[in-house]
Amino acid sequence: MLNLPNKLTVLRILLIPFIVISLVYYTPQNDILRWIAFSLFLVAILTDVIDGYIARKRGQRTELGRFLDPLADKFLINSIFLCLTIGRFPFRIPSWVTITVISRDLIIGLGFVVIYIISGRKTVSPNRLGKLTTFFQMFTIVLVLLKFPYFRIVANSAGLLTIVSGLGYIWRESRLLNER
Repeated sequence: MLNLPNKLTVLRILLIPFIVISLVYYTPQNDILRWIAFSLFLVAILTDVIDGYIARKRGQRTELGRFLDPLADKFLINSIFLCLTIGRFPFRIPSWVTITVISRDLIIGLGFVVIYIISGRKTVSPNRLGKLTTFFQMFTIVLVLLKFPYFRIVANSAGLLTIVSGLGYIWRESRLLNER
């Protein structure tokens, strides 16, 4: 049976198609879809914050949660970044940022599989830089959906943080594997 934090994570995953549909069918004449996507994204962010808080404070961390929570974040961010890069939305995330974000997540995902095969370790631990990167990626989405004119400053910062944190994950995890 799923505990509350895992139910919130599943809810976040279930929100993704509705956000994507809102962005795919967005037109300037149908601006309500932007607000629907924005509202659902805020709910998704809120579930992320609440599920982490409950899991820590109530001691409800589970293996499923350690796996699903970062996966939900990756699916959420990557799918929205893709929609806001190649879709019809008037403010677009720069392609290089989206390619960087998706590539980093694929590399970390493949690294997770390699680490599991080699060491049997089931998790890759997030660090502060990774969390800061996720924050900047989510903040980029918020600014784009709000049509903030200077969103590119934050988007480019998110792209640079994505590169640095990706290299940090590779360096840290390869060092841990070499110590075995």
